Amino acid sequence: MGRVGLQGVAKSFGQVQAVREVSFEIPDQAFVTMLGPSGCGKTTTLNLIAGLEKVTRGDILLDNQRITDWAPHERGMAMVFQNYALYPHMNVYGNMAFSLKLSRRPKSEVDSRVRRVAKALEIDHLLERRIAQLSGGQQQRVALARAMVKEPKVFLFDEPLSNLDAALRTRMRSEIKKLHLQLGATSIFVTHDQEEAMMLSDYIAVMRDGQLVQYGPAEEVYRRPRHLYVATFIGKPRMSTFEGQLRVTNDRIDFQADDLRLSWPNAVAGQAVPPLEAQATLGIRAEDVQLTTGDGEANVGGLRGAVGLLEPLGSDTYVEVNRGAITITGRVEPDRRLRLGDTVVLELPRQKLHFFDTGTGERLNV
Repeated sequence: MGRVGLQGVAKSFGQVQAVREVSFEIPDQAFVTMLGPSGCGKTTTLNLIAGLEKVTRGDILLDNQRITDWAPHERGMAMVFQNYALYPHMNVYGNMAFSLKLSRRPKSEVDSRVRRVAKALEIDHLLERRIAQLSGGQQQRVALARAMVKEPKVFLFDEPLSNLDAALRTRMRSEIKKLHLQLGATSIFVTHDQEEAMMLSDYIAVMRDGQLVQYGPAEEVYRRPRHLYVATFIGKPRMSTFEGQLRVTNDRIDFQADDLRLSWPNAVAGQAVPPLEAQATLGIRAEDVQLTTGDGEANVGGLRGAVGLLEPLGSDTYVEVNRGAITITGRVEPDRRLRLGDTVVLELPRQKLHFFDTGTGERLNV
């Protein structure tokens, strides 16, 4: 089993509070990503789980057993570092075997484990090479192999792909996901790359300023963000947002921003929203915008604007549409013929909209 729990975990370095009362539980065999910008506390949290840093307050559990004060080698975890942390004076075999030798495992067992893992990662032909003779991708595989030979309950990854070029990074993402599924261990992965998090994760923990902002299944974090920060941090392109006045009555939902007024019936799947008035931020993802061309009037819940920017990406084209001070990005098929300045109509489906309190950033149940 590899179920990990954090209960009110905090870490301070002098007067600097790096992690603030973080609590969440990672199911056995899950792949969880801690996601956030540099300095948000995600790597410090990972180091606390690994035992590389001491917890200031709170507890860390492994399979419901308190391990807060356990030494790193007692926790049944293996870590893959951002810079790989390989021993340059040893060959690949020596790097992979090092931790097993420290644990005084029988020589035959060490050799068997090293060769089995090396074959699984297709680096068995590199066992006699020195680290300096390896490419970046090969070094990454050796770092993974060194962790795998320990047969840990939990794998910890601290931005392990950040030093690779784009093509190799994409390939190694797939390799890590496949290994996770094959090994059946729990994986905790730190990254600032939201695309990487969405591709790899069963669950995502979004962090900011040492705090956990949202934790849940990856699809839920993407589709129903609980905070404006989460909504705009996750997703490519960035979610389109604009501020205005929200008014909900028994019949309608109205949103006014400058000279723009949007309106929808107050009912989704037969359920009505309670009356409300608030200064709100409206958000919508590019794939949820319905874009048509022409000079006709927009329907209720839609707007007209002019194409301000086209971003062809091969499989899709992102279209920035300007309406006064408001900019909304939509996604269209690559064969749609659009030009800068074209007039288009955007329909904003009621069920795809996200509303947030402008002051607090918290999601509004609208």
